[in-house]
Amino acid sequence: MTRIKNQNEIEDTGLSSKFQTRTQRIIKRDGSFNVRKTGIPRLESFNLYHYLINISWSRFFLLALLFYVIINLIFTLFYYAAGPEHLGIETDLGTLHAFMNSFFFSAQTLTTVGFGRVNPQNSWTNIIATLEAGVGLMVFAVATGLLYGRFSRPVTNMKFSTNAIITRWADNLTAFQFRIANAFNTEMMDAEIQIIASWLEPADDGTELRKFFNLKLEYARIVFFPTVWTVNHIINDESPMYGKTIEELNKQEAEFLILFKAYDDTFAQTVNARFSYRHDEVVYGAKFKRIIIIDESGKSQVALDHMSDYEKAEM
Repeated sequence: MTRIKNQNEIEDTGLSSKFQTRTQRIIKRDGSFNVRKTGIPRLESFNLYHYLINISWSRFFLLALLFYVIINLIFTLFYYAAGPEHLGIETDLGTLHAFMNSFFFSAQTLTTVGFGRVNPQNSWTNIIATLEAGVGLMVFAVATGLLYGRFSRPVTNMKFSTNAIITRWADNLTAFQFRIANAFNTEMMDAEIQIIASWLEPADDGTELRKFFNLKLEYARIVFFPTVWTVNHIINDESPMYGKTIEELNKQEAEFLILFKAYDDTFAQTVNARFSYRHDEVVYGAKFKRIIIIDESGKSQVALDHMSDYEKAEM
């Protein structure tokens, strides 16, 4: 049997169609793809710069502090082995006193502070201090670059409604909708969005293949994006969702993949965000509550903490 290709079906998503049933979501809630790569050495797939740029700030500062302590401990051992008395440290006050003062001198040398009370007094300690000063310059140059990279990289804080809904539309039609908003106080322009619907369909050989369909939007692009955008796909006879019930979407493990991009004034470049709704995150027979009001001064107010609120609606 020859399968007739739906005019909205797309095959260049970069995602495999050979998914078995009962799969996890394709795009996770944080926007990353739910893909685990195997077959290559771990070190080959690991990039230290990418890792340090993308981890959380708390983990970044914790790792930076840990590295700072470790490198100072290494040079402290060198100074202690060369003899703390050659740094002008009193050795008759005990081993701990000599070790801690060697550590403090290492920290002063690494950061080029140099208070001056403790200083190298023979060739070996001078050589170690010279090497540490050079290492310190390189380490802090790298740290400065990482901090700049973390601060300057384009980031978004896009809020998506918790659920997508299927609601009543004009002329006895229904529509698939969700909301999106920019949580940052930045200005976005030329915002574009694309929805790719995906579900399992039977293949000619009796197996199931995951198919991808482009959903045509009422407005796929808006010029200004200062408030909340209710993205709307009208389910008419040209829609891949036409005639599908919520039970069918659940049975076929439907997932709706969202790609958003816009020009951000702050970064002066295009930013993007990804999201998805699984079949069990789609509410049938609902409508979003109004969250944009005009105050007494005529200024618009948007209640982003209520952007996911909906109420039941007759279909």
